Amino acid sequence: MKKALVSASAAALLVLSLGLSKASHARVAAGDQNGSSDKYQIKIDNFSFAPATLTVPAGATVTWVNQDDVPHTVVSSEGKTLKSRVMDTDEKFSYTFTKPGTYPYYCGIHPKMTAKVVVE
Repeated sequence: MKKALVSASAAALLVLSLGLSKASHARVAAGDQNGSSDKYQIKIDNFSFAPATLTVPAGATVTWVNQDDVPHTVVSSEGKTLKSRVMDTDEKFSYTFTKPGTYPYYCGIHPKMTAKVVVE
């Protein structure tokens, strides 16, 4: 009887640890808007956007990827063009720029993080 309890407990522990292992590695693919393309990508890392200035043609979809260990957002400096939800590590936000112009933006959580997209 004691041996059966130990075996059942070991099996339950194994199942639980496998489930937790999978859960800890799962990430939600956040806020992809208008479909995402990785052709024009901005990386968020070390409290900065890279590249700080990205030039794209009108109609291009830009994807921001948070590779930092802390949450970040993408918010337009002017108007309401860009406004992402809070992105955790490895989450993405995409936006399609339809009109030419310069679009400055910042992180709503860390306002000293700034950059811009130039649409030609």
